[in-house]
Amino acid sequence: QIDPKDYTFSGLKDQTVGRLPGKVAGQQFVIQDCENCTIYIFDHSATITIDDCINCQIFLGPIKGSVFFRDCKDCKSIVACQQFRARDCRKLDIFLCCATQPIIESSTGMKFGCFQYYYPELALQFKDAGLSIFNNTWSNIHDFTPVSGENNWSLLPENAVVQDYVPLPSSEELKAVRISTDATRSIIPITRGRRQKSSDESCLAVFFAGDYTTANARKLIDEMTGKGFQLVQTKEVLMKAEDAHRVFQQCASEFIPLLEKGPVVALEFSGDGAVEGCQSTINDVFSGTKVFVSESKASASQDVDNFYNFADMQMGM
Repeated sequence: QIDPKDYTFSGLKDQTVGRLPGKVAGQQFVIQDCENCTIYIFDHSATITIDDCINCQIFLGPIKGSVFFRDCKDCKSIVACQQFRARDCRKLDIFLCCATQPIIESSTGMKFGCFQYYYPELALQFKDAGLSIFNNTWSNIHDFTPVSGENNWSLLPENAVVQDYVPLPSSEELKAVRISTDATRSIIPITRGRRQKSSDESCLAVFFAGDYTTANARKLIDEMTGKGFQLVQTKEVLMKAEDAHRVFQQCASEFIPLLEKGPVVALEFSGDGAVEGCQSTINDVFSGTKVFVSESKASASQDVDNFYNFADMQMGM
């Protein structure tokens, strides 16, 4: 028998509360009427609603469905979810991983950054919630109620430090969770999203399904960002033969047999020399692995457009 009290934080003031890994285990959770609280859900859940909270700092582990902020103000949050919605909110700072386009409505002063967090159980919680670490549209916000001449949302500063917004837990119980907010350890690759690119040269790299796809993608990200290139966006999506023709053009036939094994992971890098840098890294580091990589600077931006237009249609964006 499930007791709703175990899955609710309600009417709290000036408190630090949380749930440890394994304690929510995919249930729904409700946070309401809390003020000046720091709240941590270190587990995966079905859906979470946050209503009428003021000046709270909130960490929410992977949410299989939607997270819905309503009538909240002056809150800071780190959230991973399938769907993000905020209605009638003022001044929320959100470090977000969201598989679909985040939606705000009748809300002002909303600021978004890329989810950045690590603790040992988090990767499995993403899996349990059915979320891919590579599907994150954190900066692609849809405002249902735009006001002409005003902007209801913006992006957090690029150098925003996660624990300045949501501090690490100080209570003995919650300190047991071994957290790192170091960007290089983040479970979600840190992407630029809609931020201004430093260069008009991009490169697309696509890994095909196999035992090491995630590890390979992460390795390429580490190598490329280590060389000063920027990771713009990532995507994990299933492809069919006809999609391959559209995206990979003349070299489609060599990749089509690989598509049956499962989803592909695509990465877009940006920076002067990105194509050459990506090609040489793939040759040096992944010599035995089949990877699609843009052929030239001239074709690369078309590759990126072809892939992400296809992926957005797949994801119903």
